[in-house]
Amino acid sequence: MMSKVYIFFADGFEDIEGLTVVDLMRRAGIDIQTVSIKETKEIRTSHGINLLTDAVFGECDFSDADMLVIPGGMPGTRYLEEYKPLTDLLGDFYRKGGKVAAICAAPGVFERLGFLKGRNATSYPSVMEQLTSAKTSLEPVVVDGNVTTSRGLGTAIDFSLSLIRQLEGRAKAEKIAEEIVYSTEIFY
Repeated sequence: MMSKVYIFFADGFEDIEGLTVVDLMRRAGIDIQTVSIKETKEIRTSHGINLLTDAVFGECDFSDADMLVIPGGMPGTRYLEEYKPLTDLLGDFYRKGGKVAAICAAPGVFERLGFLKGRNATSYPSVMEQLTSAKTSLEPVVVDGNVTTSRGLGTAIDFSLSLIRQLEGRAKAEKIAEEIVYSTEIFY
């Protein structure tokens, strides 16, 4: 059965961090849905690219989710954190053992939701000091139990391949890396 992933977009999300996850997961045959937290599917990225998501938050029930992902970027990360239906969903999903993933500034959201207490984690350099309950790392991607964190735009491919490995196995992640002519020497 195909894995189901939801990635949440707000105006001002970091283009590469969000869209790399979507692109590589779709190449891997994972059903990833882009979800707007607005009342419209229209989103404007942090670099002024306009796009349409697959759905708006209110249209989804998320009961079939295998993983929930939030990208970084400003002010997108702040908007995601301020959207209570999303933080409630993330908290419930996390407490039930569901896989959650965040990149760049978004691990700060996980910190404030209590997901990183006693865990290994990483984030964008300026956000690292916010991760007060975590054991921080400078690794590009850190997986600790059901929580995955990553540093930023430059680690978006590593982050995406790590998520694919977690859902579909190492061989699938290596296949996608080979198809996009990406080094397979490091997997998280």
